[in-house]
Amino acid sequence: MSSASTLPFASRVAIVTGAGSGIGRATAIALAESGARVLGVGRRKEALEETARAHSDIAVLPLDICAEGAAHVAVDTAVAMWGRLDLLVNNAGATALMPLAETDRGVVTTLFELNVTAPSLLAAAALPHLRASSGSIVNVSSTYGHRPLAGGAHYAATKSAVEQLTRSWALELAPEGVRVNAIAPGPTETEVLASAGLSPGDVAAVRSQERERIPTGRLGRPGDVADWILRIADPRSAHITGQVLTTDGGLELA
Repeated sequence: MSSASTLPFASRVAIVTGAGSGIGRATAIALAESGARVLGVGRRKEALEETARAHSDIAVLPLDICAEGAAHVAVDTAVAMWGRLDLLVNNAGATALMPLAETDRGVVTTLFELNVTAPSLLAAAALPHLRASSGSIVNVSSTYGHRPLAGGAHYAATKSAVEQLTRSWALELAPEGVRVNAIAPGPTETEVLASAGLSPGDVAAVRSQERERIPTGRLGRPGDVADWILRIADPRSAHITGQVLTTDGGLELA
């Protein structure tokens, strides 16, 4: 069993958005178990507190990351608590199933605010601290960031934007010692479809269709994605930047 000093994220500080459930919760817990001190950010106070109960090195900040000034609040909170910042995991996001004929300006705006604008502002706020620590950013994209999604074009477009931000930031920041990568999960067992307004029956139907298309025969689990977030953020992965790693059970091959 590793001592605390030999854990890969020992003495390092991370911010994880969307930490109240799913991939964000799994990532916050995995980072803490790997030695990090973690600030979990999200809108739901009770859900965040449940995440925090999983490990003593997880602190939480109930916050709408789309609110004015929220990015600096999150970063300043982590730095005030622990004196540094080494990793930003931009995980919070939303989906929407919206055929072109039903395009709604509010839905489009909300998707881009949460999936593109908020992560950009968080990255900008974190950057001075990541420069100081030679830290990294991990963005959470989707398999639909690089493959089409009929009836969900605007969600897919936001994730395509996330992947291009990842590559461009990586190129921009590499001379400064800051790495930027992304993980692109396939269909995963999270609350995202319910949060998008689908009924339990519709969620079950979508999940069944997705499962049938995945070569491994199952949906992803939050822990599957968290494992790869940690691997690509690991300080020992110092020569990996600008990459988008798809974790989808082989869906892209089908």
